[in-house]
Amino acid sequence: MSPLSVFLAVIVSITAILVVYLTKQFQNENSNYLTSNLMKNTNSKVKTIEKEKVVAETLNGRFAMLGLIAAIGAYLTTGQIIPGFV
Repeated sequence: MSPLSVFLAVIVSITAILVVYLTKQFQNENSNYLTSNLMKNTNSKVKTIEKEKVVAETLNGRFAMLGLIAAIGAYLTTGQIIPGFV
């Protein structure tokens, strides 16, 4: 195997492990959310937060952080934000 193939295999493996880990963490957060899904408003009215919105915002934040880490990694290794793009 060439060094590039080994490097790509390592990156794919790390990504797969990260996805599995984040999925398990996400499931734990969902179970915690189901037990306490009420939020107090300043008017002392009870406001419920929709589960789908919490899930969407959590995933959006995690993927944004992954994208930021990928951009930093690309810049450190190649000196360009988008490698090969002039």
